[in-house]
Amino acid sequence: MNLTKINLINFRSIMLAIVSVFMFQLSTPNLFAQKVKKNKTRLNVQYVKLMDEGIYFNIKASSRIKKKNVKVSDIEVIIYNVLEDEKTVVGKTTTNKNGESKFKVKNLNLLQADSSNTYTITVAFKGNDTYNKAKKSIQFKDARIEANIITKDSINYVSATLTDAINNLPITDQPLSVKVQRLFKPLNMGDEFIDTDENGAINLAIESGIPGVDGNLTFEVMLNESDDYGTVKALTTGAVGIPIVEKSTFDQRTMWSPRNKTPIFLLIFPNLLILGVWGLIFYLILNLFKLSKS
Repeated sequence: MNLTKINLINFRSIMLAIVSVFMFQLSTPNLFAQKVKKNKTRLNVQYVKLMDEGIYFNIKASSRIKKKNVKVSDIEVIIYNVLEDEKTVVGKTTTNKNGESKFKVKNLNLLQADSSNTYTITVAFKGNDTYNKAKKSIQFKDARIEANIITKDSINYVSATLTDAINNLPITDQPLSVKVQRLFKPLNMGDEFIDTDENGAINLAIESGIPGVDGNLTFEVMLNESDDYGTVKALTTGAVGIPIVEKSTFDQRTMWSPRNKTPIFLLIFPNLLILGVWGLIFYLILNLFKLSKS
């Protein structure tokens, strides 16, 4: 074998090695990408109805990563209305930094129910490079709560009735909670839950001595996370509390008032001190000037 053939074989071997290395580098990211394990996504959906306000779906996304529950943020989920074998897109929403989203529906009439007046909603996530796809379905019927404040024998009561919104029949043996709204968090009234009677009604005496602005108190009556009806909440307000006597000094000239309400003595004395100090400095400078001229 002559030298020319040897050089040709070496050149081909070198080129083959270079091409092999280049192809391996191109395929390496794909190999690593295939080995990346996606995290399982968990979706939680709750149906909430606020009387006289509307309905919405509370959507939460999470994942179990390294034995810790992690909130999945910035993912898009699609809300479907399912009727038999048909799925209709209701809308889309994106989870916030806490992995939560509130999707509002203007009117329940925009959704379709089956023959038993049951609505089926499916929330789906198509997945991405980090998380697997996931979906969650819920079913609920439309219920209504009517809440009022009544007075019997000089005692004030919160009276509420829970009925089916379609046939107006009372819903019995369902636990309702009654709370009075406060500045930071509503407070329970009486027992934590009160079961509705054969008329779908409850009556709870209002404790005396609860303060409220102008004596007004707002109570919320709620059916919380029912398997059949979801969460339904109604509000009622009445002047059944003790009027709060406002003792605010916000508009008075006090040490903790706004800047434009500074006490008069704090405006006078500090300014007199400042003027006195600057006057003394000016007097000393004037005397030094006179001494330098003499």
